[in-house]
Amino acid sequence: MSGTEDLLIEAAELAVEIGHDHPPTLLDVRWRLTGPPGRDDYAVGHLPGAVFVDLDTELCGPPGAAGRHPLPDPVALEKALRRAGVRQGQPVVVYDGGDGMAAARAWWTLRWAGHRPVRLLHGGFPAWVAAGLPVDTDVPDPTPGDVTVRPGGLPVLDADAAARLAAADTAVLLDVRAAPRYRGETEPIDPVAGHIPGAANLPAPAYVTGGRFPSAAVLRDRFADIGVTDGRPVGAYCGSGVTAAQAVLALHLAGRPDAALYVGSWSGWVADPDRPVATGTGPGR
Repeated sequence: MSGTEDLLIEAAELAVEIGHDHPPTLLDVRWRLTGPPGRDDYAVGHLPGAVFVDLDTELCGPPGAAGRHPLPDPVALEKALRRAGVRQGQPVVVYDGGDGMAAARAWWTLRWAGHRPVRLLHGGFPAWVAAGLPVDTDVPDPTPGDVTVRPGGLPVLDADAAARLAAADTAVLLDVRAAPRYRGETEPIDPVAGHIPGAANLPAPAYVTGGRFPSAAVLRDRFADIGVTDGRPVGAYCGSGVTAAQAVLALHLAGRPDAALYVGSWSGWVADPDRPVATGTGPGR
């Protein structure tokens, strides 16, 4: 069963590791869906030695038919990671502004790319500051990394696979958006409201609060309440594959490293007007 030791790191522990002869590579991935750019926050202050990596333009591909945050081109991703100093086999720690969503998508992307030694700073930048740890404004010039991107390190769903998972009585596809969006009562971002027929709604606050996760036992119980039990395949989606990456991280913490991410998520699903849409409180199979 997966533990937390290779997934999360607390601020005090990270402060110790930074002082070692071979510290982890730090990636600042602060991001907001509607802006302003996270790079502005980075300029005001960041963890010493951290390099800013942009979620929209470096960790994801350009928006389009595959969704608002599709998979990145492997060559472009490798270039961005090498620029940030990521080296083959060298530990990486990612952090964001505290909600854990962008950091989880960065965590997921690096692991999908075949780079396993990556952890998320639990509580993000606010946890670091709250611990009274130093903040820097210097922009480092890291030695270029040599990481090789090898896609396939984590399971991915496309639209057809997501539909099959949602339709199967022996599997669970989680929609982790807010309940009104799932029910089709409102849709502030994408052109169509509703959910994938057969998907079950588990809004993010059920498994993460303020960017911090409960214990593995609590997570297992909360996922089990909606049908995620041993032996049942599970996947997750949200609006564009960012919040759902955090759900996949929570599932890893709960002992489900097989959890799949529908990267295109709702924004990719509704890009094809022929795909069915369900509304209301039930899965709508």
